Amino acid sequence: MKYWKKLSHAKLQSRIEVALKENVDFENDTSLGYPASKLDDKVFYSDAPFLKDAPTLKTYVANPNHIGCHTYGSSESAFKGTQEIEREVLRVLAVDFFKMEDEQFDGYIAPGGTEANIQAIWVFRNFYNHKFNAKNSEIAILASEDTHYSMPKASNILSLDLLSIPVKFEDRTIDPIALEKIVKEAVAQGKKYFIVIANMATTMFGSVDDPDVYTDLLERLDLDYKLHIDGAYGGFVYPFSNLKSKINFSNPKVSSITIDAHKMLQAPYGTGVYLSRKGLIENVLTKEAEYVEGMDLTLCGSRSGANAIAVYMILFTYGPYGWYEKISVLLMRTNWFCKQLDMLEIPYFRDENMNIVTMYSSHVPKDIAEKFDLVPEQHNDKNQWYKVVIMDHVEIDNLLQLIDALKERMQVT
Repeated sequence: MKYWKKLSHAKLQSRIEVALKENVDFENDTSLGYPASKLDDKVFYSDAPFLKDAPTLKTYVANPNHIGCHTYGSSESAFKGTQEIEREVLRVLAVDFFKMEDEQFDGYIAPGGTEANIQAIWVFRNFYNHKFNAKNSEIAILASEDTHYSMPKASNILSLDLLSIPVKFEDRTIDPIALEKIVKEAVAQGKKYFIVIANMATTMFGSVDDPDVYTDLLERLDLDYKLHIDGAYGGFVYPFSNLKSKINFSNPKVSSITIDAHKMLQAPYGTGVYLSRKGLIENVLTKEAEYVEGMDLTLCGSRSGANAIAVYMILFTYGPYGWYEKISVLLMRTNWFCKQLDMLEIPYFRDENMNIVTMYSSHVPKDIAEKFDLVPEQHNDKNQWYKVVIMDHVEIDNLLQLIDALKERMQVT
């Protein structure tokens, strides 16, 4: 790891204190022009003694606005201290997690993975609009049927057609025959440019798409495309569970990646991350934001700098080896749970590198699923799956209670 390391709490606290001192201090500085301030101190006590040892909470009270993209050009100088911490976080994620070359990335910490995915598609749509004078009707989004619902949202907002690709029921892999048929039909109907979404762990199944299934076909058909990796769930797991993975920026075909820090990293909601190669994000410049220092290249505009601090605190508290250990423990628990299901002959899907197990609903009584808050694929009578996510709070004792309930019911019937 080049930039990621473990830091003591004292060093983390000192780093954030320095950053906050470099920001505007609305309590003491003469700052008349900003439509912003610290949180209202009649409600949120900025002098509460516990804030001294709680840097993230202290940042929430200070309320820095991280409007803009701090990897591209200048930004609002009033918040330069915490903006630098955001850049440090993005550097760790781009370079150490996803194998990007130094300073060859842009990105920002977004208010959630849904926005980060829409941002990615917005960037690509505008890229095709600007570079090829493409009409929206000539651009299509390609994504599997297991893809997150942020893609239909993006399709609706950005006026792009979404082509949903079937997957095989048992192993959730993309159906290559169906993919080729759908792409060829789209081309016949006038589609020329494709925005490809490959999942690094789908929300329901934890399934990981093989991007080559898309790119090999599109290249064989001599079609132009951009490839986005939706790592909202898997981005903090898969790079550590599959050390040989090429689903990162070492693959020159990957143009952007999103991650959710409020899932596996357990950062506050909502904390998504958008990362892209240089030369792309400027396609969404909002020129009308002339009063903003620098350039606003983000969908959200104003956003909380405290989310960046929270991610920084988590990453640098664990360090790479501490994080690898945490993921290894979760995978061990997942392996144990799968062995119990095997012994009960309960069918399920699980990617070997992920901590999500999705069981056939036909083998899980509905009352047991509700008792243990298992998540159904659909909240209706057509549901075929129930999901278990092995998060930090889900220990083997908790999983054993579910296994015992399933075992008891099988003995009764």
